[in-house]
Amino acid sequence: MSGLRDVLADMRALPDRGITIHTDRLLYTVSVRGGTLTDRVDRPTDLARWFTVDEARELPLRSFTARALGLPTSTDDIVPEEVPEFPSFYAVPGPDGLHRAQRFAAYAVVTDPEERVLLTRVSDGYPGAGCWHLPGGGTDYGEQPAAALIRELVEETGQTGRLVELLGVASHRDAASLGPEGYPIDWHGVRAFYRVVVDQPAPPTVADVGGSTCEARWFRREELGALPTDRLTEVTAEAVHAAHLL
Repeated sequence: MSGLRDVLADMRALPDRGITIHTDRLLYTVSVRGGTLTDRVDRPTDLARWFTVDEARELPLRSFTARALGLPTSTDDIVPEEVPEFPSFYAVPGPDGLHRAQRFAAYAVVTDPEERVLLTRVSDGYPGAGCWHLPGGGTDYGEQPAAALIRELVEETGQTGRLVELLGVASHRDAASLGPEGYPIDWHGVRAFYRVVVDQPAPPTVADVGGSTCEARWFRREELGALPTDRLTEVTAEAVHAAHLL
């Protein structure tokens, strides 16, 4: 595996089952070193074949596959005209009685022309309360990660950003996360983080009052470096290192 290529989301309706599926996909560039193609009949992936990109152009492709290959995204997938109503967060009781939740989120390592870094502070009552965090948050049903990121940046900080590149994806688990729900949750977060530039920075303002963000602030590089590591959330520390800001 040679690197993360893209992060995509798509919706597909299955009318015969009466459901619509939202899927978040991590796409990697992989080099094959050996092996033999094996058919797996009656499995989710039953056949595997080698194709050139030109040959793939003539195949019925899933929308995310066409996009990953740089091909037109016309597809046989049935895409719903409207996004179904679905809660942004849902915890399911497990067999041991502990609730479990998994959520996909998109976050930004934001800089401005002065090379300042924009961080947000987690509100009381939320996991990581008082720690500095990256702007961003969970994606809505049917929402692309990059679009969610730019939306969250405006809501949490009042800044309009320009997406530059995908930096990485972090997978973190907190086996007993305690938040506003009032009961511990075995929480698994999958978080894509991007480099974003704000060309015309403004004083940060938090529009989503009463939510998980209580403050937003621009930090100079030396101020960021002086923050104790326990004052940064796990994904923030990982992302700013990936961006070579620490």
